[in-house]
Amino acid sequence: MSLPTKIVVIGAGSASFGENTLSALLRSKKLRGSHLALVDHNPQSLDIVRRLAERLNREWDCGFAFSAHTHHREALPGAEFVVSAIEVGARENLWRQDWEIPLKYGLRQPYAENGGPGGFAHAARNLGPVMEIARDMEAACPDAWFINYTNPMTRICDAINRHSRIRAIGLCHQVYIGYCFVGMVLAQDLGINVPAGISSMNAEILLHPLREQVIHQTLPRVAIRAAGLNHFTWILSIHERTTGEDLYPLFRERYAAHDPNFEPLTRRVFNAFGLFPVPGDSHLCEYLPWVSDPQTQPWDKFNLQLYDWDTFDTMRDFSLDRLNDMADGSLTIDSLRETDSEGALEMIESIAGAGSHYHQAAILPNGGQIANLPLGAAVETPLFVDGAGAHPLSVGSLPEGVAELLRREITVSQLCVDSVLEGDRQKALQCLLLDPVTHDLDAAQAVLDDYLNTYREYLPQFWR
Repeated sequence: MSLPTKIVVIGAGSASFGENTLSALLRSKKLRGSHLALVDHNPQSLDIVRRLAERLNREWDCGFAFSAHTHHREALPGAEFVVSAIEVGARENLWRQDWEIPLKYGLRQPYAENGGPGGFAHAARNLGPVMEIARDMEAACPDAWFINYTNPMTRICDAINRHSRIRAIGLCHQVYIGYCFVGMVLAQDLGINVPAGISSMNAEILLHPLREQVIHQTLPRVAIRAAGLNHFTWILSIHERTTGEDLYPLFRERYAAHDPNFEPLTRRVFNAFGLFPVPGDSHLCEYLPWVSDPQTQPWDKFNLQLYDWDTFDTMRDFSLDRLNDMADGSLTIDSLRETDSEGALEMIESIAGAGSHYHQAAILPNGGQIANLPLGAAVETPLFVDGAGAHPLSVGSLPEGVAELLRREITVSQLCVDSVLEGDRQKALQCLLLDPVTHDLDAAQAVLDDYLNTYREYLPQFWR
């Protein structure tokens, strides 16, 4: 059965996102006959992904129609789904600046991507273009779903859902790190072969395929239920899929004997709060008040590693060259037969065709699915998707200590969003002061002033 629909992909030239999402959508038999509108402001990247799409469409007999646009406004009329992975600027260079600027004022961030002052700067740059898309959707396709991959995920989804009429859902693969943890810890019990060399859960490129091996073995054996905020979720239950056996007690026992040097911050937080945090130390550290003290330097104690900006910047160019070779026909496209859209395909198929799909984790406004977090906050829980839309599953109340950590981050995120959309410096300062990474009033003000000056071209609303 065919479900023709119009799907707009913004940021289609993204080296990794464009490849995975594009090929996953085109492989769908259910979406045969659909219109895929590709959008990227970089004409060269757009041309590469358009030619690749045409090759896949031709050689796989996908039956899609295409259009290519350098501005999203041209692509939106008639859209039922808008998939976005935009990122302002040269990502790695700006991220490095987000980390280096606070360092001048004695504030050493543990990661600086989605939380801390860096999370404010990152969100502030991306919110303007994202909200422009939402406003244009209100005019051109108000009933379309906005499927978001842009970080900081919590803040982007919160902005769209609280400040527009567009329905936004955020998708992230981070929950699968939980499966990697469980597979490694219960390897002998579950018969999982763990390859040598997995030293952490950080973003190091060489570790990705090793962790994928563990995840692929664990998924058929184990069902994990997790909830919280994006990159700040907590495992609520672990069950064996076939028997339904509760594996959490065994996991606790085995984890206590597991290598204490593997993700040591996660271990300490698990011991203190009683629930296992999903994302691994590099993401977890962004939201905690105990990892940025200049006296004790906990980043050394917990071996918190920064993002490898230089390597990933180099890989970005390499990936685009690789896509160009695929588009030209000089490189095989067989590897694209197994790609994963991280949920976009399943969302679109189920909503467009009145199917049904259970998804491990997605970000939606809290309508009570997490009972002791604020209503309307952008929270991450499991959900079902069908022709009527996306339906988050209730997980009840979280332990109060965990809930308080999350409530603080919700307040920081919403102050960030409101300050950026209103150009309000006072709310921006409050956002930085309430962030658990910040430890000094003067440093917060200095960091804010420096960010606003450095990124003035991206943040004109603060200079009116």
